Amino acid sequence: MRTARLVVAHTWEGAPVAEDEWAVLDLALGAGDLRVDVDAPWHGDPPPPGAPGPTPGLWEFEVVELFLLGDRERYLELELGPHGHHLALQLRGRRNVEAQGAQLAYTAERRGARWRGRARVPRAWLPPGLRAANAYALHGAGRERRHLAAQPVPGPAPDFHRLDCFRPLGWGPDRPKSVPRRNT
Repeated sequence: MRTARLVVAHTWEGAPVAEDEWAVLDLALGAGDLRVDVDAPWHGDPPPPGAPGPTPGLWEFEVVELFLLGDRERYLELELGPHGHHLALQLRGRRNVEAQGAQLAYTAERRGARWRGRARVPRAWLPPGLRAANAYALHGAGRERRHLAAQPVPGPAPDFHRLDCFRPLGWGPDRPKSVPRRNT
């Protein structure tokens, strides 16, 4: 099993955020699927309308997003919310959605000031040559909206589709030393 950890510990432009605002994503790639475990602060934002499940527009609510990049700019965008809503987008080329809205094996649980989610993504959904990733956490509304990133995406506005800002996954049993760890 190959593992990786992404820690959302910066604003989208690269300024560090307090440790209690970090979101941690642990990835485990097995023979049949990719398990994604999320541990994130819960900010109490209202849930999207509708029942938990595939939810278009989820990025407008409290959400943790994972982008997985493969060969030829093929990538998977996963959006996971604290209320059980999710969205999976398969893209080829920057922002060019090829498929979306598939039902994902996903559960979320809010407890105190944090929430945890677990998704299982079939290997067939992953982009060929999976090699790099970035992760983001969004919460709040209006001027209070926060856009946080594991790897900063500098520029005039947050752009999570900046594939050049993704970091290599460094698949292996040891997590990269350069990734901050959150005390749990």
